[in-house]
Amino acid sequence: MSVTLRTWLLLVVILCLFIAIAVYKDAAPAAPAPPSAPPSSGQKNVQDPAYTFGIIYPMAHSFYEVITQYAEKTAAANSVQLLVKAPEEINIEQQIQMMETMIKMRVDGIAIDPIDPDALIPAINKAADAGIPVVCFETDAPASRRSAYIGPDHYKSGAYMGEIVNKLMKGKGMVLVESGMADVSSQKNRLTGMLDYLSRHTEIQVLEVGYNEGSSDKALKDMERMIDDHPHFDTLITLDILSSTASILLWKAKGLKRNVVSIGMMPNVKEALINGQMTSVISQDEQVWGDDIIGQLLHTVRGESAPSHINTGVREVTKDSLE
Repeated sequence: MSVTLRTWLLLVVILCLFIAIAVYKDAAPAAPAPPSAPPSSGQKNVQDPAYTFGIIYPMAHSFYEVITQYAEKTAAANSVQLLVKAPEEINIEQQIQMMETMIKMRVDGIAIDPIDPDALIPAINKAADAGIPVVCFETDAPASRRSAYIGPDHYKSGAYMGEIVNKLMKGKGMVLVESGMADVSSQKNRLTGMLDYLSRHTEIQVLEVGYNEGSSDKALKDMERMIDDHPHFDTLITLDILSSTASILLWKAKGLKRNVVSIGMMPNVKEALINGQMTSVISQDEQVWGDDIIGQLLHTVRGESAPSHINTGVREVTKDSLE
């Protein structure tokens, strides 16, 4: 056999060996994958919120936006998902329906500023029966099974407002008053506290009290009419956020130079103070309500002790104090 033929045969043998090895590797069973961890039943992913809380306002208004901003920050820091709802305008039936929806969703806690505390009692108690704690803020529903109330004593807030008016007017003069809903306990108590203070400690005459009943348009019309009927008044007092906002529009339109004493800090109120369209504002430290709402609900759902009333108090804000 020639050398050339032997060389070719050797090459053929080597090639066959390589083919055999490759076929064996492809046919060999793959090494088993390491066992995966069994799925955990009932455990939440890291991304899932620890709790879901609902906040229900009496209406959509800039006054409540600041509360929401603070609530969202505190919620995010505590792995809480927030559901924020409010009727476009004051509407008791819609607020009750929002409560019912959150109960069906099985949220972990609800905070509500009830338009009519008595009308909301069945819904609040239904949530409590379902194991969902309810916190009231700004307006209380003490006859319900709510777990806590966040906000001031409204009678004392009204008396404090009377004290501010007395200081401003030096105990004499004439005032016009625009309030909110005549039958809502928080607004009724605020008005009573102010009127009691003025009658007991001053010679200030209350010319007229109007009620906007939850309507911004009615608040504006009430104040326009009262000003026309009593042109010699010295001070306008507004006791709810709708009246306060309407008074700013009225003062801008009429260019009036009378005193305005209002309640409730909002961005437009702050601007009105700086521009001289308001004289004094009674703040309820609304900006901390968001923190208190989330904190109170967290304490409750965790089974921790918590106060049944967080009194946020009131303080006067003026242009000078802002500066």
